[in-house]
Amino acid sequence: MQISHLGIHESVGAVFPPEQLREALSSIDPNVVVVGDGPAEIAECDAVVTFAHRSALLDSGLKWVHSIQAGYDRFPLSAFEDAGIILTNSTGIHGTSVGESVLGMMLSISRRLHVFSRQQADREWNRPDWNEPFTLQHEPVCVVGLGTLGQGIAKRADAIGMHVTGVRRSAESVPHVREVYANDDLHDAISEARFVALATPLTDATEGLMGAAEFEAMREDAYFINVARGKCADQNALISALESAEIAGAALDVFEEEPLPEESPLWEMDEVVVTPHAAAAEIDYYNHIAELVRENVQHIDADEEVTNRVV
Repeated sequence: MQISHLGIHESVGAVFPPEQLREALSSIDPNVVVVGDGPAEIAECDAVVTFAHRSALLDSGLKWVHSIQAGYDRFPLSAFEDAGIILTNSTGIHGTSVGESVLGMMLSISRRLHVFSRQQADREWNRPDWNEPFTLQHEPVCVVGLGTLGQGIAKRADAIGMHVTGVRRSAESVPHVREVYANDDLHDAISEARFVALATPLTDATEGLMGAAEFEAMREDAYFINVARGKCADQNALISALESAEIAGAALDVFEEEPLPEESPLWEMDEVVVTPHAAAAEIDYYNHIAELVRENVQHIDADEEVTNRVV
């Protein structure tokens, strides 16, 4: 199998300009072009790099599709398999960006930076109550999901002296994590944490993983952080837990519906930080994608197994 014509779907513009990726890939052998939704445009390609799924990807005789996201829940896997199209994703590149984002969220909450930011907009000068700010050193954080994202969070939390625990399918040890719990012990794992950071992929097993029972199991002064997928947490149960003060607050980068609807009560909650699904955003995102694509073009041309194959 040879890749001679590579398309960059215009939907990657949700994350970075398509032209940036085209330029970064200009040194490889295939012709690299930016394509839209037109079936004829896509049909001219052997492979397409995309942010969004389009039905034309399945109907155009492609050999390979690469998703610029780690999550692949938007793609119909069985349809790709039936069509004989290789699907790869971008897992493994977001540990630093998401890890730093989560650290920033925890710092914002603990040092009350989100409160000060809101006050600045209203030109208010109010110091917090003496018992509101706290430091992250020695605070317990439980990272649910210890893949690339979770390990990126754990590494940075450990570096500033937090007590890091985690949850994964098996209880095997993970660097920077003091204790690893198996999935069946989720409630025990989150019950003593000041922060619970959700970093799992969206699968049948993780959909609704954090629900009413899980929020009830958390400490009343605990904060929930979600950088996984919106559907990995029951949003209505989260809102209920926040409104009833079962937990202290949340920092949310992902939501069941995106953009977050204007009528959502999450916008107005003082102890909720809302970010627009941007935890992985960084100026070098396109370069990381280019490295993966370049590597897999070489693998495919050499008839070798591709990196990050989903189907």
